[in-house]
Amino acid sequence: MKFIKFLIIIFISIIASIKANSNDELIHSLKEGKRIIFIRHAYAPGSGDPNNFDIKDCSSQRNIDDEGRNQSKNIGFFFSKNDIPIDKVISSEWCRCIDTAKIAFNNNYEVNSFLNSFYNKKFSKNKESQIKKLKEYINNWNSNKNLILVTHYVVIFELLGTYPSSGEIVISDKNYNVIGSLKIKY
Repeated sequence: MKFIKFLIIIFISIIASIKANSNDELIHSLKEGKRIIFIRHAYAPGSGDPNNFDIKDCSSQRNIDDEGRNQSKNIGFFFSKNDIPIDKVISSEWCRCIDTAKIAFNNNYEVNSFLNSFYNKKFSKNKESQIKKLKEYINNWNSNKNLILVTHYVVIFELLGTYPSSGEIVISDKNYNVIGSLKIKY
């Protein structure tokens, strides 16, 4: 039994070491700049949006809660603690994305509809034009710093083929090659 516990401790130590090295490599990559950083909005209980959803009325939307606000603070702390250079922060028009950007980046963000969700049938018709505009924006973006896009999992999946969890940071190059991801806790 002691031997099994010993093996478990060794295994956990190795996994923790690999994860730490992986995070260090991602942070180094972010410090180099020229990365596209997709952030799925912070935790907002539920899924989708209510039937009475109105993009101009936050009270009609699914919004981040205290856990989501705390997660947003942790996202901002990650960037400031690691001195990650940021060119721009752009958010979807959805309130949960705006609130994530507002809290994480101290109101230093702009809003663009090309990051909006098209999960809901009401907005699915926008998918092609949004993705086209977003790709054009990224293609024309030129900075030695990083571009941060606060958006929804459907947008991230469409471009990168990955399903991020709430508040997850997914890093790619301009060719949409995923470099890695970081899960930020609540």
